[in-house]
This record gives sequence, structure tokens and C-alpha cells, in this order.
Amino acid sequence: MQDIQNLDDIKRLVDMFYTKVRSDEKLGPIFIQVIKDEWPAHLEKMYRFWQSILLGEPTYNGRPFPPHAALPIGMVHFNRWLRLFHETLNQNFEGPVADEARDRSVKIAQVFMAKLDAMRATGGSI
Repeated sequence: MQDIQNLDDIKRLVDMFYTKVRSDEKLGPIFIQVIKDEWPAHLEKMYRFWQSILLGEPTYNGRPFPPHAALPIGMVHFNRWLRLFHETLNQNFEGPVADEARDRSVKIAQVFMAKLDAMRATGGSI
């Protein structure tokens, strides 16, 4: 296996991961309900997000947390998201950039869950 090296690798990772997400019994219904028929736009945004993080190419412009703030998600969903993401990484890539993707995914899940917990505890928004 090779490491994540370019945008084509990012697209392969994202496409394979979201194929798993869409068919997952816990995550699929949430993503399908929110994204509806906008999958191409969502995937394109995810390509840019991971391209910026993993390849250092500043192609993503946005705030990833706000779209998740109102979703009915919790730790069980983040754990499933991480399991599917890491499974996809492990099946397809190996090396320092893949390791960085793994580390970043854990940090993203931790930050999102902390923000959701804080919002729910205060009844406010972040």
C-alpha cells in the first residue's frame, strides 16, 4: 500500500468512506436526510477539506462545525464515523499522511463532540 499523495488519493479515500457511511445503519439515514440529492457538492467539499488538511493545499474555505450543530448525533455516531474512516484508511493507505488523517479524524470528532456537549448543556450555540 502507498501513502496519500495527491488529490486523486483524497478523492478515493472520501468516495470509499462515504460509500460506507451511506450504507451504515446508524450514519446513513442521518447523512441521507440532510444531504438529500446534494452528494456531489458534499463530496467536493470533503475533497477540499481533506486536501487542505492532509496536503497543505488551501482549497477549503468554510466552517465545518455549524452544519453539524443541529443534528441528532452523539458519541455513538462519532465512534461509528471514526471506525468507518479508520477502516477505509487501513484498507487503502499506509504512511505518514495516512497516520495524520487518522490523528486528525480523532481530533475532529473530539472537538465536535465537546462543542455539541457544551451547546446542549447551555441550550445555546457555538
